[in-house]
Amino acid sequence: MKNYNYILFLISLLTFSFVSCDDNLDIIPEQALSTDIVIKDAANIRKILINAYGDARSSSSYGGGIALASELIANDGDLYWNGTFVQPAEYDEKAMLADNSFVRDIWMNAYNINNQTNIVLENLNVITDADQKTIAEGEAKFLRGLVYFDLARLFAKPYISGSANSQLAVPIVLDAVLDPTKITYPTRNTLDEVYALVISDLTDAYTMLPESNDIYATKYAAAALLARVYLQKGDYVKARDMANEVINSSGASLTATFAEAFNNEENSTEDLFAWQVTSQDASANYFNVFWAGSDFGGRSGNPDVDVETQHWDIYDDADDERAHFFYEADYWCTTKWQNQFGNIPFLRLAEMYLIRAESNYRSETLVGNSPLNDINILRARSGAGSFESVNLTTILMERKRELSFEGFALFDAKRLGNSVGDNAFDANSLIMPIPLREMDANPNLVQNDGY
Repeated sequence: MKNYNYILFLISLLTFSFVSCDDNLDIIPEQALSTDIVIKDAANIRKILINAYGDARSSSSYGGGIALASELIANDGDLYWNGTFVQPAEYDEKAMLADNSFVRDIWMNAYNINNQTNIVLENLNVITDADQKTIAEGEAKFLRGLVYFDLARLFAKPYISGSANSQLAVPIVLDAVLDPTKITYPTRNTLDEVYALVISDLTDAYTMLPESNDIYATKYAAAALLARVYLQKGDYVKARDMANEVINSSGASLTATFAEAFNNEENSTEDLFAWQVTSQDASANYFNVFWAGSDFGGRSGNPDVDVETQHWDIYDDADDERAHFFYEADYWCTTKWQNQFGNIPFLRLAEMYLIRAESNYRSETLVGNSPLNDINILRARSGAGSFESVNLTTILMERKRELSFEGFALFDAKRLGNSVGDNAFDANSLIMPIPLREMDANPNLVQNDGY
């Protein structure tokens, strides 16, 4: 059920005093709440947490902004940017500028979410129900771990398994900011430090969250995200084990057809976690705005992101539903993002099969199932013929067939060490600049190389 309640961010709720000699002019708007009231009321703490979910779903973050960046920065001919916005064009051209407003908004929204989760975590004591307190802590840590994971993947050199990973990532800020005059100016933490926080937060979320939690994060959403994190790190044993637990214990099941996994106004059986979209906020859904044809609410580029004929080469079976999951407007669109009012799948069970298959293959294990069987389960769902054997190349190609246009492209290129055109996997051009706004405001920040 879609029941996100959107409220203004806490700072906008703070009461502003009007200084005057006449007390009659010291007017506090009736709808305003003082900081003390907000953080001492359990219901308001819950609203802050729900607002953090809402901000995470916004266009600049998980409502398509991060995925658009990942797909276009990693584009090597599968896509064509047909839109008029300069910022995504910079992604596609591997020529981002430090004043790119899309990059700025990803950074700012992530730290906005981070601050809201910090406020929740610092004020859990006002929640008197023990179970609700534990769940709130788990949800806050799920969201905080999520945003730091993607900040690290976007703004730092790639994580290299077995290395020190002392490259600069992003500042870790764990103190809530309630008074704008007391904002600090942190330095950037190392990538290893950020990953340590991400895993700590998500592990806590996994132990604290219930198996069922309406539309909000659950134990298995945390486990699925941990599987994604461990895969990015190259920790295949832990990635395998988390994915295996989700497959076996979450109660989720693959949809009967590939199409049924997308464009749903309610979560599908496959969704481990999906961002909720309503008719009130669908215009801010960048998946739809940039990837859909204009008949389905997309921009006049029809679509702005055109799927090129090169992409069709990845499909090896004419009966594969995924090979035909496109429609033609002025240019070719993916059908994954056709419903502007549909929920946005974020953690799908199909990804867990792919993680388990790859991790088992790399670890030479058969935990849960064989890599061959896991891959064939996905192929059978989409109508493709079964393989008689698989290797790492076929597993990774199956991953691309299943997950294209969902925001994995850049992150997979970096973890696999794949070049993007003439750009090496760790090239400066594949890493976002620290936004100029942040560099100007914080003298303790160091800019990424090349900017």
